[in-house]
Amino acid sequence: MAGLLSAAGYEITFESNEADTIIVNTCGFIEDAKRESIETIFEYVPYKEAGKRLIVTGCLSQRYPEELAAELPEADAILGVGEYEGLLKAIRTGFPPSCRREKDNSMGESRLLTARAALTPRYSSYLKIAEGCSNNCAYCVIPSIRGPYKSVPIDQIVAEAEELAKEGCKELVLIAQDVTWYGNDIYGRSALPELLRAIIASEAAKGIEWIRLLYCYAERVTDELISVMADEPRILNYIDLPLQHVSDRLLKSMRRVGTSDDIRETIKCLREAMPDIVIRTTFITGLPGETGKDFDELYGFVEETRFDRLGVFVYSPEDGTDAAIMADQVDQEIASERRDELMRLGQRLSLEKNEQLIGTVQDVIVDSREGDDWVGRTRGDAPEIDDSVIFTAHEKNVKIGTIVKVRITDAMDYDLIGELV
Repeated sequence: MAGLLSAAGYEITFESNEADTIIVNTCGFIEDAKRESIETIFEYVPYKEAGKRLIVTGCLSQRYPEELAAELPEADAILGVGEYEGLLKAIRTGFPPSCRREKDNSMGESRLLTARAALTPRYSSYLKIAEGCSNNCAYCVIPSIRGPYKSVPIDQIVAEAEELAKEGCKELVLIAQDVTWYGNDIYGRSALPELLRAIIASEAAKGIEWIRLLYCYAERVTDELISVMADEPRILNYIDLPLQHVSDRLLKSMRRVGTSDDIRETIKCLREAMPDIVIRTTFITGLPGETGKDFDELYGFVEETRFDRLGVFVYSPEDGTDAAIMADQVDQEIASERRDELMRLGQRLSLEKNEQLIGTVQDVIVDSREGDDWVGRTRGDAPEIDDSVIFTAHEKNVKIGTIVKVRITDAMDYDLIGELV
């Protein structure tokens, strides 16, 4: 959206007071995200009094266009997912009434290669390799919002990676709803290893020093993918495996791929090939039918596996999903207690792992400066979601966006303390 607006001659600002038009890009995935989206929209409604215009777009408006139109008469336009041309039309034509309820039901073709405007620091960039999802997990609304999985061809992704490299990208984060499913829809096979090799082989993308994978299905992590990750230094020994649960009974009822044995085997293979790999995961507590025994199994699995990074969410029954109408819905208070218990375990494991890093020297990408300290991330920390390294540097030539060597001197539950080598 920002790329199209910039190309059309509009200036992007992050300051609400400077803007003529405010665009709120919403999420409609789970209850907390929906609530945050609604709160954000209402946060900007008062700006209407100053003559500013308000556009609501994204997943929430794709999912509930009529409801939002009724509840938000202040919105000048309500646009669905991927409705980029509709956005330009709304701004150019001065928001005619017909714009207010526009919704793209077709999901549209991927517009991932449209000229981009950097909304993240240029040294660290996300690159979406596919849109939509075809997994149809029983609790998830993403397929109904974003449509089936649609891969972007390899040559187009490589071209975008090269363009990002020219703009100074040092860290490339490959994302999709499931990056391990990449290629099946257009090549008839899993092509993620092939894509990684193509990016690595590109001379124009050599400036990218770190390549990170987010959102991999454990059961689709192949031997070939593990081999590529282990053999290529620029592909970080880091992987995000959103496992959701480990109870075979719940995995089956939620229509997750594979079993608990498959999950354990994947983790075993990853750690054998890359002993230093950082594994991030997320789990859901309170899935329909989750018993105390199921939760004990999950707790024991986390304690046994000792994940490096852990996120836990309370199950949210979503309209239109099969899980929402299943019997044996778990009380939200119980689900929250289980989440808190699991997060306390994750916190303890994180501290123990961080303490093991004291005295080591880590590659750190520098994100910001806070007073006399610098803040960055190790190879094992994805932007925005993982831990930080807070370090001192007596020299004055540290620059944001560079990768430096930091000796770890102390550890906290989640963050590390260090000094520039």
